[in-house]
Amino acid sequence: MCDVCVVACPLQDTGLYYDRYLREVIEVLETDPHFREKLQTANTEDIKNGRLSKELDLVGHHVRTRLDELKRQEVSRLRMLLKAKLDSTNTQSLQMDHASLLKQFEHLDPHNQNTFEAKDLELLISTATKDLENYDAERHDEFKRYEMLKEHERREYLKGLDQEKREKEEKRMEELKDKHRKHPKVNAPGSVAQLREVWEETDGLDPTEFNPKTFFKLHDANGDGVLDEQELEALFAKEVTHIPLTCVCVDINQDRLVSLEEFLKSTDKKEFNNPKEWDTLDDTKPVFTEAELQRFEAELRTKEEELGKRAESLRQEQDLLKERGKALEAQRREYQQAVLEMSQRKEKQAVEGQPPTGPNGELQFHQEMQKLEDQGAKAPVEQEVQEAQNNLPAEPPQNLPIHT
Repeated sequence: MCDVCVVACPLQDTGLYYDRYLREVIEVLETDPHFREKLQTANTEDIKNGRLSKELDLVGHHVRTRLDELKRQEVSRLRMLLKAKLDSTNTQSLQMDHASLLKQFEHLDPHNQNTFEAKDLELLISTATKDLENYDAERHDEFKRYEMLKEHERREYLKGLDQEKREKEEKRMEELKDKHRKHPKVNAPGSVAQLREVWEETDGLDPTEFNPKTFFKLHDANGDGVLDEQELEALFAKEVTHIPLTCVCVDINQDRLVSLEEFLKSTDKKEFNNPKEWDTLDDTKPVFTEAELQRFEAELRTKEEELGKRAESLRQEQDLLKERGKALEAQRREYQQAVLEMSQRKEKQAVEGQPPTGPNGELQFHQEMQKLEDQGAKAPVEQEVQEAQNNLPAEPPQNLPIHT
């Protein structure tokens, strides 16, 4: 992303951790007519050499007051963020990374935490530009890996074909590349070359007589004095299918409409007269080299081997869990069978030892007791009678003397 877009397109979500602060600062600066005018005519060199930052001394007092407030809020936010990071880590066992902490304050002057000065604006723009360039580099690396993956899959697909089909497929791919290379060049949307092309091909007018104001009125289909999203999409249909970046950079007040004033100001920028065309991937140097592709394929093979080992390990763990599950199920069934047998045994013992019941179901313990009493009483009585009989004389006594 260019330096101009960093400042002129503040409402784009940059993904930076200080994105809100960046956008709020630019929004406040745009409320000052003088700075807004300088912003619209600024180019990359004006921003890089700090010339735009020097214009801060000419903005109104209320703007500076608001910028001071924004900076104090940002400093307070960063302090809270750093405190939370320190509290979430064990500072006694981990060495504090002071360089990483100081990096959080790169987009402002940490030595002056109360007022927003020209140095703060310069640091904000330069840091955002650098961070976004790094972000673009990361995106480029992602795109390179995507292209290498496509080439890898293409080669693997060709390996699976026989000689005749392989030659036919390679010929088809070469024809497709030639077709892409012969595709008409694409002008940058919103550039003078692109607008002149629409002026000539769509409007049927002489390109040498191009007039931005007349062009705007011709494409303001409903005559409401603004170009809405549908009108802009029709204007750039040949170049792009989506128009967010173009719309944002031209639509200064972010109302999703481009007024005549905004359109004319965009044509005053130096970038407008840059006839540079967009290059396709076929026109640029290869995205990757053969050596990079070989390293990428080696990395893929290593990852595939690791995934295969991990899959085998997971399969073994799954089999082990299944065996353990079967063993636990067998133990559960044995336990249930043991409980059932014990319950049946107790029921049988209870039935055998239970006394008889009467006609109404009452227990008849007295019958058993009576039997025991009868048996126990009868035996001693019979024994005593027998002993008495044995002690009787054989004949009764006769003529016994009578004592006087």
